[in-house]
Amino acid sequence: MIIVLKKDRDESQYKHLLEWIKSLGLKTDISEGENSLVMGLVGDTSRVDIDLVRSLDIVEDVKRIQEPFKMANRKFHPEDTVVKIGDVEIGGGTFAYIAGPCSVESEAQIIEVAAAVKAAGAKILRGGAFKPRTSPYAFQGLRDEGIRLLLRAKEETGLPIVTEIMSEVHIDLFRDLDIVQIGARDMQNFELLKAVGKMGKPVVLKRGIAATVQEWLMSAEYLMSEGCHDVILCERGIRTYETSTRNTLDISAVPVLKELTHLPVIVDPSHASGVARYVKPLSKAAAAAGADGVMIEVHNDPPRALCDGAQSLRPEQFRDVVTEVNEVLKAVGKRV
Repeated sequence: MIIVLKKDRDESQYKHLLEWIKSLGLKTDISEGENSLVMGLVGDTSRVDIDLVRSLDIVEDVKRIQEPFKMANRKFHPEDTVVKIGDVEIGGGTFAYIAGPCSVESEAQIIEVAAAVKAAGAKILRGGAFKPRTSPYAFQGLRDEGIRLLLRAKEETGLPIVTEIMSEVHIDLFRDLDIVQIGARDMQNFELLKAVGKMGKPVVLKRGIAATVQEWLMSAEYLMSEGCHDVILCERGIRTYETSTRNTLDISAVPVLKELTHLPVIVDPSHASGVARYVKPLSKAAAAAGADGVMIEVHNDPPRALCDGAQSLRPEQFRDVVTEVNEVLKAVGKRV
């Protein structure tokens, strides 16, 4: 349920309304715009008398929300959420480049790539310390050593870091990182979502390989219900019958999400396609569709990469992608 309050409301009535809602055992999510204040009610709202609330002088309108996702719903929060990591903003008309290797392999490698992507325009460094792999015999990442090396790269370049967490037992290792990533395989790992939601950090939530948009938003709801309001949705392709690419990039998810939710939406063209030469056109498509950023895999020596070399760009290729995507952004009115 949402309650829209008038701009010139009486503050004492507003406080009484908040106290009454709290007495019903409900939580409130407040979103204040230029002309009104939207109060989202979370919990069992069946006890709330809509006609009674609507009759209050300070109330402009009351609506029940039919969708199962509440806090992620744009009706709860009409204005776009802007996630801020230091001086970097994701959402609200800006476009962020997130780039780095699929996995951290050595100190020299991660620092070299970090410096290169920063010079090309990246604002956030991505890199895998823990790597979920289909085969138990494949490279699983450097784990805690990988996190240490990511922090070294941050010291050298100043870039904020995003990396994937795979288990709540590793949470303490992620305390010094800037953004926590929930991967596609863990999108519906609800215990992990609840634990990460309590960390007080921004979260990149990747879409599950066969997840619907609503299921994806319900996973975001898990994070938000635990206090994490800085959720960044990442479209990374879904599994279809098509085999010419690693996954099928659902570019239509971007405008759909922009309509349904206030959360920022980014696109991962590297995992979607699995092919380096498709990353540029898919990145341009993401920008044109209204995405708030792209997450791109960049490696200094893709043929020798320990993970996903086929979809990784060289630094000079990434620079070329940024140049062409920026032209698209000018056309659609986005800021870098």
